[in-house]
Amino acid sequence: MDLGIGGRMAVVCASSRGLGKACALALAQEGCEILINGRNAETLAQTAQDIFLGTGRLPRTVVADLSTSAGRATLLAACPVVDILVTNNGGPEPGRLEDWDHAAWMAAIEANMLSGILLIQAVIGGMRARGFGRIVNITSAMVKSPRLPLGLSTAARAGLTAFCKALSVEVARDNVTINNLLPERIETDRLRFMTEQLAGLRQLSFEQARVEMLKPIAARRFGQPSELAAACAFLCSAQAGYITGQNLQIDGGSYAGLI
Repeated sequence: MDLGIGGRMAVVCASSRGLGKACALALAQEGCEILINGRNAETLAQTAQDIFLGTGRLPRTVVADLSTSAGRATLLAACPVVDILVTNNGGPEPGRLEDWDHAAWMAAIEANMLSGILLIQAVIGGMRARGFGRIVNITSAMVKSPRLPLGLSTAARAGLTAFCKALSVEVARDNVTINNLLPERIETDRLRFMTEQLAGLRQLSFEQARVEMLKPIAARRFGQPSELAAACAFLCSAQAGYITGQNLQIDGGSYAGLI
């Protein structure tokens, strides 16, 4: 299927590795011009080469921490016209309620709520004026299935989700859509980190911890970044113009609820 986005300018945040990298690769394969972002220049340059080798398209690169106003300004200055925005950022580590002070809460809100909102605010006007825009936020399955150890991430991402739902209603008439991808247990560095934490906490081997991590997943396997990226690419497509304000779970059937 031709997704009808060849030549569109796509900015993919936190895309030097993991889910962001997979989404950037998928959009490049659809013919988009790509800007990728990360905090490590060497890793980002390698990702740009990987995408070029896979697609023949060399992405623009911006080294910046999008949790800061300076980082966001650097990103936006490098790409004045944005047709597709994929927001993404690393989440805080799991923890305990009694350890989360004011600074911890503010850091989570800045990284996982305000960074996305402020980038969306910056590009939404141009999208509306041009009559095309696709915004996809990579959030977390915990938005719909909160767990206290991930409370910092959950609270901040739920705030982003609520804001985007309200905004999606206002911009749909201009062919601008806003949707969220909610990943759960995808094969990334973060999954490995979470598995290692579980192994240490319960005194298990790494492989035993992986077995435990798989138990809630109906598919009985971990997801692949390319599977989430394919969903992202479709939500950015011309064909997805009637899909907006939605939360799409990429979770192998792990969500127990009906809605």
